[in-house]
Amino acid sequence: MNIRYAEKIDFTWLKENDVHISEEILKTKIKSKEIYIVEENNEKIGWLRYSLFWDNIPFMNMIYFVDEYRKKGNGKKLVEYWEKEMNQKGHKNVLTSTLSNEEAQHFYRKLGYKEIGGFKLLEEPFEIIFHKKI
Repeated sequence: MNIRYAEKIDFTWLKENDVHISEEILKTKIKSKEIYIVEENNEKIGWLRYSLFWDNIPFMNMIYFVDEYRKKGNGKKLVEYWEKEMNQKGHKNVLTSTLSNEEAQHFYRKLGYKEIGGFKLLEEPFEIIFHKKI
């Protein structure tokens, strides 16, 4: 498994697979090195996208793997890699969130993330906010 920053050559693949982000923001995130690409045997198998909450706390916006590579430890490795990178950049805390009806909440808890609150948008399930000291 190889983890690297997304580059311009990854734009089309990300655009086709990450439907939760506009093309303009996707281009900005690639340029800002806020997306990691995961490859295996030179094939893209997933990504992690983040931003900065309050402009100073890394917030994992999305982690995704194609179906065949889920539940095999790849997500854990990618999150640990991201946490290490964030710590090396001087950050001591990281955040993420997930909807209360999604399985991801159990994944984050297994990785040591603690529930610190949340909110509810109209017509959506409760969004759980998670925190971890790194």
